[in-house]
Amino acid sequence: MKGTARLIVLNIVLLIVLVGGAGLGYYFYNQSINYLSTNNAQITGEQIPVTSTSAGKLTDWSGEMGRKYSSGERIGTVLTSTGTVDITAPKAGTIVQQSAVVSTVVSPGSPLAYLYDLDKLWVNANVKETELNDVKVGMAVDVYVDAFPGTTLTGRVEKLGLATAGTFSLMPASNTSGNYTKVTQVIPVTVSLEGNRGLGIVPGMSVTARIHK
Repeated sequence: MKGTARLIVLNIVLLIVLVGGAGLGYYFYNQSINYLSTNNAQITGEQIPVTSTSAGKLTDWSGEMGRKYSSGERIGTVLTSTGTVDITAPKAGTIVQQSAVVSTVVSPGSPLAYLYDLDKLWVNANVKETELNDVKVGMAVDVYVDAFPGTTLTGRVEKLGLATAGTFSLMPASNTSGNYTKVTQVIPVTVSLEGNRGLGIVPGMSVTARIHK
């Protein structure tokens, strides 16, 4: 009887393992067939530099981190040799970084602050070149933000990059040995977001993008 009981238990365990393995195998198969995922992705948006149009002394600066400014709103004043020049926001946005110091000399075109429109952010997802053929404009995308686990944002593939992510790198890879080693490149894919569900997402946050094939 004991031998029979052991055999039954072993058969049950074996059946559970087989069913579990089959289920796991189906899950990964389903994921590979229906989805394309990459964690080489982040939240981004249009970076708007705030600059002076003239060289001079920064006499006034009202910029505040986290404050929203409308397009054309005055943020600072520069005293030049011919008078004063206002520094204004080129576009509507929120100051996310600033380096302006009152009473210092500023140069024309040098950024004193950076604005982002935090209501118009998107995802930049790097997809392997070997998988790019499976990605089409308009495909639905699930976006998982690392900072907010358990919450899923939705979006759409808006644009496919026309060059690899490393093409315009400041330090492109070089080969001094004369032997070329092929490395899989990634192509940037722009994903528009369909709202942020009230999450405080900001540029630079890491995400995982799952594209529906």
